[in-house]
Amino acid sequence: MHSNSTFHINERMKKITLAIIAASFFMTIHAQNGINTPYSRYGFGIQSERAMGFNKGMGGVAQGFRNGQQINIANPASYSAVDSITALFDIGISLQNSNHKMGNLQQNIRNTSFDYFAFQFRAFRNVGMTIGVLPITNIKYSFASSSETLEGTENVTSSYAFNGDGGLREVFLGAGWRPFKPISIGFNMSYLWGDYSHNATMSFSESTAFSMRRTYAADISTYNIQAGAQFIQPIGKNDQLVLGATYTLGHNFSNEAVRTTATLNGTTIETQTNDTIKNAFQWPTSIAAGVTYYHSNTLRIGADFELQRWSGCRFPNQQSGFSGSTISDTYTSTTGQLNDRSKIAAGLDWTPNPLSNKYFKRCTYKVGGYYSRTYAKADVTGTVTDKPYEMGLSAGLTLPIGNAHVTYLSQRNLPHINLSIQWVHTNIPYLDATTLRQNALTENYLRLCIGVTFSEPWFQKMKFR
Repeated sequence: MHSNSTFHINERMKKITLAIIAASFFMTIHAQNGINTPYSRYGFGIQSERAMGFNKGMGGVAQGFRNGQQINIANPASYSAVDSITALFDIGISLQNSNHKMGNLQQNIRNTSFDYFAFQFRAFRNVGMTIGVLPITNIKYSFASSSETLEGTENVTSSYAFNGDGGLREVFLGAGWRPFKPISIGFNMSYLWGDYSHNATMSFSESTAFSMRRTYAADISTYNIQAGAQFIQPIGKNDQLVLGATYTLGHNFSNEAVRTTATLNGTTIETQTNDTIKNAFQWPTSIAAGVTYYHSNTLRIGADFELQRWSGCRFPNQQSGFSGSTISDTYTSTTGQLNDRSKIAAGLDWTPNPLSNKYFKRCTYKVGGYYSRTYAKADVTGTVTDKPYEMGLSAGLTLPIGNAHVTYLSQRNLPHINLSIQWVHTNIPYLDATTLRQNALTENYLRLCIGVTFSEPWFQKMKFR
């Protein structure tokens, strides 16, 4: 008969796992991500990386990574590596301290964010499936300019306030299939949804003067399709190369963008006009490729390149500002509002001895970095020729949770905690409207990322005795 104790333990573990999955899914959908920066004014906001706990400490390198005990959502071809008895789920959070500097303004901000949730299992022979939810972009900022004396007056001053909120999220279903031993292919099909709201308000020191407010807003809902492939090439008894690539389909949105202009008497709206752009957005075509070198079960070294073609996408021309005491009346959706985004990344991880009785020899150590040309475009007039960029360095550690006396197979099925530290620097050049000289919004982030990967033998056959 079946081993009753083993059966009940497995059933309890499945119930606990399902409860954690449901809670994680709900938290990811409803959580506000930890971001608060003027940099999020541009486009759909700050872009989130498609990195999981295992590769956040490696510069986000992922195209050539495949491992049956790690969920790699950056390349869906990797899903076919999951073994026949295992169900994986991965959840992650980040804590960060950031410094923002823009001209003479400077601030430090601490944030916490819920990063991702993913669940993976084998559906059929050589076919793995993954479902998950994660943020795509995030918008959150609030700042104000200093008061300026209006031309032709002595005592009346004007001041400006800007704030924004929103972002996009993604829920996806993906599958990876290995039709032949060296080749795997896969896809992710996603639903994207979210919104944004940007507000610019001009007010006056004279109490009888009306203030003016302009709001740019949109509700977003669309799809996303990504295809991926991986090719495994052995180069010796214990070594191999994995080549990986992905393609993301660009397409039009049917969503509207709305601009609202209002004059206010205190908090009372005196006049208000709305301007609407239909089919205001496009999603970019993206390509990525990379290669990873494997040595036995101890060393991986990888490098990736990615390109997102944002410059050819339509986006509302939403300059949140004023000229003197007047507001511009033009509002259109055009290409050229954003830059193409490119990124190069490299990283490695090293496990001294996966079967050692010494705990820290069974841990995995990671290091990596990246350099990116971001899609933010702070000066659409072309006056500023310098391009915005972002760069980051990271280091990490994977800690297995379990007994020191393990075989390689049981070691693979242990839960893991992934810890990584990231330093990120961004530089967004812009034209200072007061001095008419180039200035830059610079930001520095120090981020602690925590991910937990659980591996459950959901599909293991029960033993008889």
